[in-house]
Amino acid sequence: MRKQEREGRFALVILDMLNLFDFPEGKELSRASLPVAKSILRLKKRLKAKKVPVIYVNDNFGKWQSNWKNVFEVCSAEGRPGRDIARILKPDDDDYFVLKPKHSGFYSTTFDLLLKHLKVQKLILTGIAGNICVLFTAHDAHMRDYQVIVPRDCTASNKRSENEFALRQMREALGLRTPVSSSLRV
Repeated sequence: MRKQEREGRFALVILDMLNLFDFPEGKELSRASLPVAKSILRLKKRLKAKKVPVIYVNDNFGKWQSNWKNVFEVCSAEGRPGRDIARILKPDDDDYFVLKPKHSGFYSTTFDLLLKHLKVQKLILTGIAGNICVLFTAHDAHMRDYQVIVPRDCTASNKRSENEFALRQMREALGLRTPVSSSLRV
């Protein structure tokens, strides 16, 4: 058995980066998310070269008959605040996509089943908002005994202080690592 199989397989999880940003602090979050999207893209390219599966876990925006293509089309449309971010992080044909109705990627979704199917034990969580969806997904992953890493340059919240607080919570309360993405080794 190969070392990676013995230790468990990684997956890159991209949370809510395909986004409408149509809420009160949406403009601020979209501005903070643009450099995060670029960091996630660099990480995605590096990990895909190592055959790490990429899973987009995205809000369904209350549209229960949606799919990733609908979400992408709406978020990347001309005039949308998240257009550039969506275009940077457009899912590839071999990426996985899970739509979620609430904050955690695990709540009322097939995410856990997909991870089991892919034999994933280690999650690299990225995305927005760090203090809500990333934090809640990290918590639920930790409760399910997944090993979780949250690269600090691959997440943003409405305010920098909120993101820093969430990252500190993940480190101190959950014991998670929050390195810079360029230092990750898989």
